[in-house]
Amino acid sequence: MKITLLSEDSIRLESTGGLLTIEAESAEQVYSPFHMLASGLAVCTYSILVSWATNARMPADDLAIEVSWSFAENPHRVGDMRVTFDWPSLPADRTEAAKRVAALCPIHATFHHPASISIEAKMAPAAAPILASSRPSGVRR
Repeated sequence: MKITLLSEDSIRLESTGGLLTIEAESAEQVYSPFHMLASGLAVCTYSILVSWATNARMPADDLAIEVSWSFAENPHRVGDMRVTFDWPSLPADRTEAAKRVAALCPIHATFHHPASISIEAKMAPAAAPILASSRPSGVRR
């Protein structure tokens, strides 16, 4: 699989066989947390569509998923995400069914029914105080 950073607010996922790679048009382009969020949605959508296609005995070798987003403010966050599947071999009469299947992706469902998030701090245990009168064993006066 290959994830391509198309812009600061869009990615494309394609099957290439082999290991997952992430590519950008330039070395200066950063794989941001927003790209990561979109990548999770793209991989989830891709996986569920490929599973459906396999069960329906349809080829999915040419399936690609694009995810783009726009921002909302106060607070700054992703306000809108758009998932587009590019699937040239998908029969036209299966398009609406494929859209319904794509919506079954658990990441998609998470956006519609947000998870609660808790933030915790895990602190290192405090070091035991060293007493002035204590000496390492085996040390004489």
